Amino acid sequence: MKKKDMRILLVDDEPDILEIVSYNLSSEGYEVHTAKNGAEGVAKAKKKKPHLIILDVMMPEMDGIEACELIRRTPGLENTVITFLTARGEDYSQMAGFDAGADDYITKPIKPKVLMSKVKALLRRVGTAEEAVEDITTVGDLTIDREEYKIINKGTEIVLPRKEFELLALLTSKPNKVFKREVILDKVWGNEVVVGGRTIDVHIRKLREKIGEEHFKTVKGVGYKFVL
Repeated sequence: MKKKDMRILLVDDEPDILEIVSYNLSSEGYEVHTAKNGAEGVAKAKKKKPHLIILDVMMPEMDGIEACELIRRTPGLENTVITFLTARGEDYSQMAGFDAGADDYITKPIKPKVLMSKVKALLRRVGTAEEAVEDITTVGDLTIDREEYKIINKGTEIVLPRKEFELLALLTSKPNKVFKREVILDKVWGNEVVVGGRTIDVHIRKLREKIGEEHFKTVKGVGYKFVL
């Protein structure tokens, strides 16, 4: 997909950030839309169907965490990539963002070159997802529909955030195989996307809560595997 066909939604209550970031993104050829708070961001996301949303955490009317949760529950936005803007050292915001369904985070103050590199890496994930073919897999009591991003566990549908789904799909693609941490980061987040060292652990914890702790085994110092 060409840059001019890629839609990016930037949501932030700081006018300077909206102006600077939108200018840099537009200069790269992307179609850019902006919103000044979480509520407006959710409305714009539903209308514009962006491929990528850059979402500030602390905003009036509705913060980024709540906005992210609402967007993730919106039909048609399942494949939208969401990255948060967080102040340096805000570990709580980053973890809360992942729990809400975010794919990544960008640390303020924003450096244009770093921003562009991360945006390009994130949008490559969109291309990969859109090229995916219809694929329904059954592993034990789990049915994984990669086309509709749907999980059925023992007859009950479970809604997973994008990265939790992709992590589960990867681990269940080869049950009992140990996936190294670096392989997981590469396959799920992309090898050019820099995420915190605890990112995989947070997503595994959430999967254990939703799917069953007995299915996810930690191989200390190596990675994780899915066990039937």
